[in-house]
Amino acid sequence: MKLWRWILLLVIVAAVAAFGWHWVAEDPGYVLVRFRGVTAQTSLLAAVILLLLIWVAITVLWRLARWPFGAFSRRHRRMSQQRLAEGLVALMEGRHSDAERDLNRASRLNTLRGPALLAAAEAASRRGEHGRALESLDEAAQVAPRAARVLRARVLRRDGKPAEALTLLTPEADNGNLSPGGWREFALAALASGDTRRAREALEPLQKSGVLGARAYNALETQVLVASINAAADGAVLNTLWSQLPKGQRRASAVVDAYARKATAFGLVLPAMDEVESALRREWSSQLVETYGALPGTDLEARLRRAEGWQEAHPNDPSLLLALGRMCVRMSLWGKARQYLERSLALVPSVGAWEALGDTYEGLGDAVLAQRCYRNAIAITRGEVIVPLPASNVVGGRLDTRPIAIEERDEHGVPRLRK
Repeated sequence: MKLWRWILLLVIVAAVAAFGWHWVAEDPGYVLVRFRGVTAQTSLLAAVILLLLIWVAITVLWRLARWPFGAFSRRHRRMSQQRLAEGLVALMEGRHSDAERDLNRASRLNTLRGPALLAAAEAASRRGEHGRALESLDEAAQVAPRAARVLRARVLRRDGKPAEALTLLTPEADNGNLSPGGWREFALAALASGDTRRAREALEPLQKSGVLGARAYNALETQVLVASINAAADGAVLNTLWSQLPKGQRRASAVVDAYARKATAFGLVLPAMDEVESALRREWSSQLVETYGALPGTDLEARLRRAEGWQEAHPNDPSLLLALGRMCVRMSLWGKARQYLERSLALVPSVGAWEALGDTYEGLGDAVLAQRCYRNAIAITRGEVIVPLPASNVVGGRLDTRPIAIEERDEHGVPRLRK
C-alpha cells in the first residue's frame, strides 16, 4: 500500500513540474541589478536559483565556523547524560555518595538540571544528610517546583519532622492540586504526626490517581483506618467515625478487628460482636476469629456452639482452635480446652495458645505444667527454644499435627479435597 502511495506522489510531482516548466518557459521573467556601474541581468528563475545557492553556501560556512564551539557543547551534553545515567544506577545500587557526586555534576547541563538535582537530593537524604538534600531541593525548586515540594516533604518526614512536611503540603491539598506522589506523602506525614483526619482525606484522591497498586493502596488504607480507630477518644467518637466510613472501608479484617477491640475497650461489646460475626460471614479471617474468642460477654455458650460449627469448615485453623480453647477456659471446660489448645500448638505454636494452655493447667491444679506453659510463651517472644510437655500429659500421648481433610463436592456432585 505504501509503494502505491509513493508512486502516486511521484506522478503528481512530475505533472506539477512539467506544467510549471511550461508556465515558466513562456515568460521566464527579467531581473536587472545595477550597482556602482556594474550591471547584471538574468532571468527570474536563474536569480532565484542563485539566491538559494548563496543561502546554502552561507549556511555551510556558518556551521563550519561554529563547529569547534559546538564540539565542546556536545561533549558537555554527552558527559552530563552519562553522569546522570551513572548517578541513577549508583542510587539504585545504594552507592549514595557516588550518586550524589555524579548527579550534581550532571545538573550543570540546563536540560538535566531539574531531574539531576532531585535525584541528588534523594541520594543525600538516603545517606542521612538531610541538610544537603534540602539545599539541592532549593535549587531544584527553580526548575521543578512541584516535584521538589513533594520530595522536600519526604525528606522532612524521614528526618523526623512529619508536622513540617504536613504543613508544607497542606495548602496544595486544600486546593486539590497535589500530585499523586504528593497525596501519598501527605497521607504518610499526617499519619506520622497523628492527624488521622487529614490522612483519611488523602485516601480518595490517592485511589483515583492510581499511583499505588491495589495491594499497596489497600495496605496504606488499612493503616490509616486502624490508626483513626485507635485514636478515637470515646465510644461516641468511635461510633460516629465507624458510621461515616464507606462500606468498602469497613470490610477489611484488620479494620474490623481494630474496631472490635476499641469498642470492647469502651464497653461496646454487642456492636463489636455484630461486626465481627458479619465480617466472618462475608469472608473467613483467622485474625477476626481469634478476636472473637477473646471478646468479653456472658453469652459464651452460644458463641462456643457457633464457633464449633465453624470448625467443620476450618478444622486446621490454629486461630479458631485457640479461640475455642480460650472460651472453654473461661467456661472451666478444662478437658475440651486442652484438646483445642494442644492441637492449635501442634499446628502453629503461638504465645496465646501457650498462655491459654497454662491457664488450663492452672485450673486443673497442676502448677508445674502451668509454669512450663507460661515459660514457653515467654520463650517464643524471646526467640528461645520451647520445652515440650511430657507425653503422658498430652491428650492421646502426643500432639496431633495431621491436617484434617474435608470432602467437598463440585457443581456436578463429584467429591474433591479442599485445597
